[in-house]
Amino acid sequence: MNEPMPRSWLSVAAQRWPFVVTGLPYLLLGFCAALSAAIKGPASGSLGIDLALTALCAGWMLVMFTLHPGWRSWPRMMAVFITGLIVIMAVLVIRDPWYGFFTPAGYLYAFRLLPWPWQLLPGSAVATLAGTAQSYGVDKATLFGVVLWLAIVAMNVLVICGSAWVTWKGEQQSEQRDQALAQVREANRRLEATLAENAGLHEQLLTQAREAGILDERQRMAREIHDTLAQGLAGIITQLQAAEQAGQDPARWRRHVTAATRLARESLTEARRSVDALRPEPLETARLSDALAAVAERWSALHGITVQVSTTGTARPMPPDAESALLRAAQEALANVAKHAGASRVGLTLSYMEHEVALDVRDDGQGFDHTRRGRGFGLTAMRQRIEGLRGTLQVESEPGAGTAISACVPATGTGA
Repeated sequence: MNEPMPRSWLSVAAQRWPFVVTGLPYLLLGFCAALSAAIKGPASGSLGIDLALTALCAGWMLVMFTLHPGWRSWPRMMAVFITGLIVIMAVLVIRDPWYGFFTPAGYLYAFRLLPWPWQLLPGSAVATLAGTAQSYGVDKATLFGVVLWLAIVAMNVLVICGSAWVTWKGEQQSEQRDQALAQVREANRRLEATLAENAGLHEQLLTQAREAGILDERQRMAREIHDTLAQGLAGIITQLQAAEQAGQDPARWRRHVTAATRLARESLTEARRSVDALRPEPLETARLSDALAAVAERWSALHGITVQVSTTGTARPMPPDAESALLRAAQEALANVAKHAGASRVGLTLSYMEHEVALDVRDDGQGFDHTRRGRGFGLTAMRQRIEGLRGTLQVESEPGAGTAISACVPATGTGA
């Protein structure tokens, strides 16, 4: 009885036209009172009783409904109001059947103010009064008259209750549709929020990917410049300085200038290949072991230091990135020997193992304290290349005991 009241067609009409509920009952009651006065005449003694009952009914509606709008949201208070109204209406209809024209006011109040299914009882009572008013001409002293009266009343009750049930079912479906639409709107709102969040995350990922790509490319170019241009320029400077020291020895001077020219051309070629992110030129036409032998041979001829190259295990194809990393590591190690070691012999060993391929470069030079030295960009670039392939780089050196560099990469698959 305290549940929210349904939105029947009468309640919808009341929301659109408040006068239907607040004013129409008074008009119907006034019409019935005027009709009673016209039929009975001023001289009739019962007219005064009719008018008194009419005034009582109007006062009851005025006090219980019109003057106290706040009471309309209290189902129990409205039940009291409608019960009293039906009692007064019953007295009026029994006295004068034309007060049946006032029964629509009972429907208005019952269906507007009471929730389902509590509205059925007062609705049936009002329908009974309406049926009684409609059958006022039926002789209820006979069996046929009673049956006809009951049939008219039953028809009114069935129509009113059936209409109330159909309206209630329609309201339920409407509420379900409203709830479904609300759920769809909420789902759409959450979806839009999720899409917006995903778009933000996607933008962040793109930004991070661009930044990572830029950083990787900078590191790659730095390594390539160091391994090609920097080493080549260092070799060219060394050969030109040797040519200056040749003095009046044309053959020696020509040898050093020729070596510098060759280094310049090789460095230019490697620089162009680095810009295009191509493999080192020695690996284009030879296997890794042969490319290492060719690099060692040229380096030995340039610097006059003996290099012994050996390969252990069964040579097999490797990922291009791994071959390039090991070749660059050998070039960097030999360049460091030429610049710092003061060695007379160098050993270069390529070892093919079951799951890894290792490159070892050892010299008999002066060595260094690798806890304080060996942290220049050359070794840093070498370490970045090897560790970027999930490999390892180890440096062992002591002053006066030479240097050993070991680079090891997976034999298959690359990627950090």
